[in-house]
Amino acid sequence: MPSLKEVRNKITSVGSTMQITSAMKMVSAAKLKRAQDAIIQMRPYANKLKEIMGNVSGGVDASENVYARNTGGKNVLIVAVSSNRGLAGAFNSNVIKKTNSLIANEYAGSNVTIIPVGKKVYDAYKRTSYFISGQDLPHNLNELLDRLTFSNASDVVSKIMSAFVNKEFDKVVMVYNQFRNAAVQITVEEQLMPVAPSTDEGKTSSVDYIFEPSKEFIISELIPRSIKTQFYKALLDSVASEHGARMTAMHKATDNAKAMQRDLKIMYNKARQAAITKEILEIVGGAEALNG
Repeated sequence: MPSLKEVRNKITSVGSTMQITSAMKMVSAAKLKRAQDAIIQMRPYANKLKEIMGNVSGGVDASENVYARNTGGKNVLIVAVSSNRGLAGAFNSNVIKKTNSLIANEYAGSNVTIIPVGKKVYDAYKRTSYFISGQDLPHNLNELLDRLTFSNASDVVSKIMSAFVNKEFDKVVMVYNQFRNAAVQITVEEQLMPVAPSTDEGKTSSVDYIFEPSKEFIISELIPRSIKTQFYKALLDSVASEHGARMTAMHKATDNAKAMQRDLKIMYNKARQAAITKEILEIVGGAEALNG
């Protein structure tokens, strides 16, 4: 059995850790409220805009829409979104696992390039052959999540769109954690480009649309705006998922620290009682020896 001093030091150490995890949980809970409000307000607009653009793409000739160009998946760009900080459970590892799975299975044989958004996924791929190269694509996106605005996100995705239009890539997908609630985050793969036509029944590409404004305006203005909106929505999803995952992880860590502290206090009381019993026995034995 460890000494009383060792157990006492462990109790103090666990108590300090519990205070840290509890504080981190409260901070994440406060940030989660703002991030959750942002994604809840953004998601209906982004989903409806994506649906409309999908329907419009079905009625526009593929040769007229440069963002619907579908030449297979020989050159694939994966935008993997993680966080800059850890202590969020499996939040970051799920994104890395999903990305590795896509590379090994769905895009096996393709030329895959990865744009990391977030320090954790950056560290995972910075020494691999998949890491982004060249100057025409965005680099050093770790700070994008700390200063997340639609303007900053638009600057990043504009460069990706230009690379797709210039036929550097045949397909652009995003891998990120989709926010459901504070305890549930789902790692998803979402195709950003080419813009896929809607597959809903009753909304097929054979519908004859009357375009107002013109087709040219829709292709040059509205479809790029829709792509930027989808990219921004994915980042908001990831940020909300990060805070939810960290809050849940810190809540569990705090509960585990409480249980460990309780066990250590029981152990300390047992060790203290054993030491007191030993001292009493020594005193009684010494007294009997003197009397004898």
